[in-house]
Amino acid sequence: MPVLPVGAEVAQQPGAGEGGDGGAVGYGAVLRAPYAARLLTGTLVGRLPHVTGPVALVLFTRSEGGGYGLAGGLAAAYGIATAVGQPLLGRAVDLYGQLRVQLPAVVLSALGMVALAVAGMDSLPLAYAAVVVAGLFTPPLEGGLRALWPSVLVRQDRVHRAYALDAVAQEVMFTVGPLLVTLFVSWWSAGAALLVINAIGVAGVLAVVTSRPSLVWRSAPREAHWLGALRSGGLLALLGSFFFVGTALGAITVAGVAYADDHGREAVYGGLLAALSFGALVGGVAYGARSWAGAPERRLRVLVALLAVGYLPLTLTPGVAPMMVLAAVSGLFLAPALACAFVVVDRHAPKGTVTEAFSWLVTAFGVGAAAGTAVAGPVVERAATAWGFAVAGGGGVAALLVLLATARVLTVPAASRGAAAPSGGVPGH
Repeated sequence: MPVLPVGAEVAQQPGAGEGGDGGAVGYGAVLRAPYAARLLTGTLVGRLPHVTGPVALVLFTRSEGGGYGLAGGLAAAYGIATAVGQPLLGRAVDLYGQLRVQLPAVVLSALGMVALAVAGMDSLPLAYAAVVVAGLFTPPLEGGLRALWPSVLVRQDRVHRAYALDAVAQEVMFTVGPLLVTLFVSWWSAGAALLVINAIGVAGVLAVVTSRPSLVWRSAPREAHWLGALRSGGLLALLGSFFFVGTALGAITVAGVAYADDHGREAVYGGLLAALSFGALVGGVAYGARSWAGAPERRLRVLVALLAVGYLPLTLTPGVAPMMVLAAVSGLFLAPALACAFVVVDRHAPKGTVTEAFSWLVTAFGVGAAAGTAVAGPVVERAATAWGFAVAGGGGVAALLVLLATARVLTVPAASRGAAAPSGGVPGH
C-alpha cells in the first residue's frame, strides 16, 4: 500500500480534532491498540540505562575508590555526550529508519558501559572515553516512540492521550529506576549493576525496533537543510522555554539535598523527590483523562504559568510534612506541561524531522537541568537553601516569559493545522 501522511489519516477519523471525542477514549483504549503496550513498555525499559546513568556512575566510581569529584565529572561527561547525541541520532532515525539506527546505537552505548565496568578506574582517559561513548550513542527512544504513536493510534485524540501517558510513565521511571540500581548494587556489586541495567536496556530496544510499527515506519520526505528541525521558529521557542523548565528541576535537585541536610535526615531528600513524582503522576493522569479544546500553544502557556507558581512556595522551606505537600503541589503541572509540549513539537516540527525535533526537546531539557544544578549549587553554599529553591522558581518564571515573548512565533495558522499533525508516514495505514 502507498505511504500516506499521518496528518491525512488523522483528519479522516471521527473525533480526531483537538478536542476529540470527549471522554470516550480512555487510557485503556490507548493501551489496547495493537503494539501500544509493547512500544510503551519497551521504550521505558530501553531508557533504563539513561535514566539511571548518573546514579549508576556515582555508585560505581565510589565503589572503585574514586571521589565525588570524579563521579561528578563522569556523570557530567555522560550527560553532555547524551545531549549532543540525541538530536544527531534523531536526525539519523528520520533519514534511515528506527531499526538501522536505534539497534546499533544501543549496542554501542551498552558496550561503553561494559568497558567501564570491566576496566574500572585504573585508566581515567579510558573511563571518560567509555562514558562518552555510552552517552553519545544513547538511542533516541523518546523521540522514536512519539513518532510512532500516530501510526499506531491513528486518531489524534488518542495520540494526545498517549503523550500524557508517556509523560506519566517517565515520572514512574525516574522514581523506580534509581531504586533498581541501588537494589542491584546491594545484591551484587556496582559493576554488575552497570552490566545488568544495560543488558535490560538492550532488551527494551529490541522489543521496540522489532515490532511491526517500528519496522515499517518511515519519516515523511524532508527538505535538505543543515539546520534540520531547528529551522522552525516555533520549535526554537519551545526549546528555549523547556531549557528553563529543566533549569528549575535541576535546581530543585540540589536545593532538595540541602533541605535534607538542614533537617538531618537523608530520607527527606528521597521523600521530596517522591512527592514531586507523585504530584506529576496525579497531574498527568488527570490531564490525559480528558480531551482539550483550543490551540495547545495557548494551553501550554497556562500550564507553564501554573508550573512556575507551584515552584515559588518551595522557597518558604517549612517543616518536613508541609514541605512534602508543597513538593507534591509543585509537581502537579509538570507531566501535563510535558504532554502538551509533545503536541506542540508535533505541530511545529518541519516535515520529515519529527524524531529529531522530539530529541531536541530532550536535549534542551537535559542541558537546562545541568545548568540549574550548576547555578543552584553555589547559590545554596553562599546563601541559603531557600535561595536554591528560588532558582527553581526563577526558572519556571523564565520558561513562561519565553512562551509569552514568542507567542506570535508559536501561533499555527488555522489553514495549516491539518498539515501540522504528526509528520511521519507509515506504509499499510
